[in-house]
Amino acid sequence: MRRVFGLIGGRLGHSYSPQIHRALGCKGYKLYELKPEELESFLRRPDLGGVNVTIPYKRDVFAYVDYVNRAAYEIGAINTIVNRNGELEGCNTDKYGLEYALRRGGIDPRGKKVAVLGSGGTSHTAVAAAKSLGAREIVVISRSGENNYENLERNADTQILINTTPVGMYPNCPAAPVDLRAFPRLEGVMDVVYNPIRTGLLMQAEELGIPHAGGLAMLVAQAKAAEERFFLRNIDDSKIEEITASLARDATNIVLIGMPGSGKTTIGKFIASLSGRELVDIDKIITAREGTRPGDIITARGEAEFRKIETEVLREVCASGGRIVTTGGGCVTVPENYPILHQSGRIYRVDRALEELSTRGRPLSAGGIGGLRALLEKRGPLYDRFADATIKNDGTLEEAARKIWSDFYENTRT
Repeated sequence: MRRVFGLIGGRLGHSYSPQIHRALGCKGYKLYELKPEELESFLRRPDLGGVNVTIPYKRDVFAYVDYVNRAAYEIGAINTIVNRNGELEGCNTDKYGLEYALRRGGIDPRGKKVAVLGSGGTSHTAVAAAKSLGAREIVVISRSGENNYENLERNADTQILINTTPVGMYPNCPAAPVDLRAFPRLEGVMDVVYNPIRTGLLMQAEELGIPHAGGLAMLVAQAKAAEERFFLRNIDDSKIEEITASLARDATNIVLIGMPGSGKTTIGKFIASLSGRELVDIDKIITAREGTRPGDIITARGEAEFRKIETEVLREVCASGGRIVTTGGGCVTVPENYPILHQSGRIYRVDRALEELSTRGRPLSAGGIGGLRALLEKRGPLYDRFADATIKNDGTLEEAARKIWSDFYENTRT
């Protein structure tokens, strides 16, 4: 009998689970959206091999399993069920995944005060993980509890912060549940959200130089632990890293910034051809929406008005990843645009010699070489501040595209 493996839940939408489990060796892994009345009959089917469980059934399934492992019992949630010769074993592998992500990010709760944001199911997992890792004190901060978002000063001595709320998740990003400056003693930040790759919380931790970890490695690690239970086999942790890196690349935009006329659009087309990714030209989207080109908008309505439109389009386009995004030369003049681009992107500055830049149809590049030099003096430091890497466009445009694609493949990580 061919056994059934997959993920059960209410509304599953887009899930990485099939991709992850197939990479781990479970080729038949599928998604099963179930209504509450369908849950028992599904779990009683004789061909059931094993399933992962997500919202809203992590507690409901306790009624249908024959025994549970210690983690599931302590947390009060089951996220993995395995059929053992007709008996159902309920397990929790989320705790393992969260602990793995903390270790991976260099975050050690041992002997420290840990604050957990949120009081839902994942909060219980975070509390259990912090406890098993030796936290000195654990505080749960929620909207209406004793410790809440209105009295954060009570827990200003927090050393490790774990966010288990959905704040900052796509499409409401970048956003953050708290300002990390409320916790001046922070030594580590974990956010279980994995879409986008960098949440608002993680970007602030990055800015403040605080060790941090996102939810993608947690997701893969818990799947690896579930897979080991499904098939009673050990899987090396290197597989977690391999799959996490692959997912990170798939979910990350390649963002091109640089002076007007530096070749961003054409280079983007070459990268699209190399990678099979969608190319999104921000200026073209603005032209289609406004019915006129960016240069004409700037001339008629002013640069400030154009920048507002540009930021709105960037926010919409860059909330999700997996694309090639070519930007206008002046997007770096708006500080708000950096987190928008950075949340799901690796940012490349395309650098080209001034005398090689095209100025046709670009009002802000007018004035010949002198005008371009003045513009570069103003924008150059901003390009450097935004960019993860700089690519010299001093050969063919195809060569520059290959350099970017190679760098992206080697250096995109979570």
